[in-house]
Amino acid sequence: MKAALKTAQGEFEVTDVETPKIPKSDWVLARVRVAGICGTDLRHWKKEEPNLVGKIRGHKVAAEVVEVGDQVTNVKPGDRVVIETVLGDDTCDWCQVQQYNLCPNLYPVRTETVSRDFANSVIAPAKKFYKLPDHVSFEEATLLDTFSVCLHAMHVSGLKINDQVAVIGAGPIGLGQLQLAKIGGADVIVMDVVDTSLELAKELGADVVVNTKTEDGYKKVMGFTNNRGVDIAFECAGGPSMPVTLPQATSFARVGGFEAGKTAIELEWQHIQMAEIQIISSASYSFLGIYPEMQMCLDLLAKGKLNAKKLISHRFPLDEINKAFETAQDKENTHAVFVALTV
Repeated sequence: MKAALKTAQGEFEVTDVETPKIPKSDWVLARVRVAGICGTDLRHWKKEEPNLVGKIRGHKVAAEVVEVGDQVTNVKPGDRVVIETVLGDDTCDWCQVQQYNLCPNLYPVRTETVSRDFANSVIAPAKKFYKLPDHVSFEEATLLDTFSVCLHAMHVSGLKINDQVAVIGAGPIGLGQLQLAKIGGADVIVMDVVDTSLELAKELGADVVVNTKTEDGYKKVMGFTNNRGVDIAFECAGGPSMPVTLPQATSFARVGGFEAGKTAIELEWQHIQMAEIQIISSASYSFLGIYPEMQMCLDLLAKGKLNAKKLISHRFPLDEINKAFETAQDKENTHAVFVALTV
């Protein structure tokens, strides 16, 4: 099959490799139709990482089932599917209670199996496959991983009807967080430094948008909340932005408020302590009770409550993966939001 392999310089080389084989009777082989580029992928772009040289990357994927193991009953060849790529070892205490997003072996397991989607084919356990309704396209489905991350963050944040919420970052995660917060009954102010992303946030329901490059985010938040601060601030920029955006988030949160995000940078601890601001970390997604968060997002998308189409800004074939990454990286000039790869 054709696959994009990480090079020593951190770019990709598209070449032919062996097609993976089903390793167990409850696993499935699928033909990748669309894969997406996310912020995590971009943080590894053009970065020299010897341990990743020659590896296939990618963890946002919609596909078509090709072959199933003898024990598989939930999907069959020809089914259009979205594949959940959060895969633990199925043996640890966390996996046993469906908190596999916290599995100590999460990354070694997923990166050697299901998180290899910049390629023609991928394998995964059948339980990670969700059939797509006919009216949900492969492109739309590729955003379900993003939406699931946002839904998990919303669940752990404790968001309530009529909460006032700040979303910092208007990329795919931030725009997904915005939509889910609005579904949950919140009023939302969105921050970014790219005007086109903020315009899209407004189209998707943001009550107020702020370009923090030219406007004072703190003053805007105080005006939005009658000088109280927001009930929840979601830090959705991540990566190298966090030394700026995480302190912003804690300053936006009201006394007794919440802030979602995690990092190890200097913060105003006394303010956080005296205001009883809770810093809540959110890692990927899994289940809420007996319900898979991926299926919950698929249901919302299928019912038209989540909009994925507006987030897809660019499309490239796998052969042009390096151009696709350049486009996704340079969003201020390209106005990229979510970049899709047709495989």
